[in-house]
Amino acid sequence: MTDPRHAVATERGRYYRDPAGGPDLISVTNALDCISKPALLPWGAGLVADHVISAPIPTARRARTEPTRLRRELVALPAGNADRAKDLGTRVHERAVALVLNTPYPADPEVEPYAIQLASWFRLWRVDFERDVEAVETTVVHRRYGYAGTGDLWVWLPTGPFRRRQLWLIDYKTSAKKPATTVYHEQPLQLAALRHAPVWLMPDDSDGEALKVRRTGLLNLRPRAHRLIEVPSGRAQFRAFLGAVHTARYLHNAPSAYDTILPPWAPGSPDRKAA
Repeated sequence: MTDPRHAVATERGRYYRDPAGGPDLISVTNALDCISKPALLPWGAGLVADHVISAPIPTARRARTEPTRLRRELVALPAGNADRAKDLGTRVHERAVALVLNTPYPADPEVEPYAIQLASWFRLWRVDFERDVEAVETTVVHRRYGYAGTGDLWVWLPTGPFRRRQLWLIDYKTSAKKPATTVYHEQPLQLAALRHAPVWLMPDDSDGEALKVRRTGLLNLRPRAHRLIEVPSGRAQFRAFLGAVHTARYLHNAPSAYDTILPPWAPGSPDRKAA
């Protein structure tokens, strides 16, 4: 959710510049954008319905007096709300980094409830930042498959047999209204992509060998609750993610228009013989 140093916005979505000089690498989230997200349609419809119901000026009157302006407002509602949610998510991620690294962060009343929940989770798990945290907001690269992404947190937790520590890769997910138990079908694929990338980009842009992650999870942060949910990120999820990479690359490189026009008859057809 943050803006990693090597990430660039393009007309095809986010890509990463490879500091080693290779071709641009599609971002994990950009690749997953080609996957259908059926929850988005009812969510957008609900936003429009709520706006119409709660509008101070009767919608029917506006529909008669200024239909074009009203339509423009209603169409823009889902995208506008999505942009605000992304901005909040970015600020929460930045606050999380400041919390782990103990660095200053400007006052942000909208973000602070999420930071309180994150701090509570760290206390419950007795996470020692110096001892247990391996990395935060680290970019990973898989040049063989042409993608890169940025993970939120690599942390050791006592979840193994006899409470032995295991390395977890955790992704923060924020929402103001969704239940803390929410998991979407593309999220395990996102964690699989990050988990199976063999290279970490170090602060000096050199390659570092990625540590072996044992388990992956979503840390859902809500203003008044939090929940760590383990999700699978094995070979099946990784293969599914690679399918999304291939699909996204095809769509990004497909022509925007097709101007080849076929004749009114096909070779060998009765019409051709008649002609």
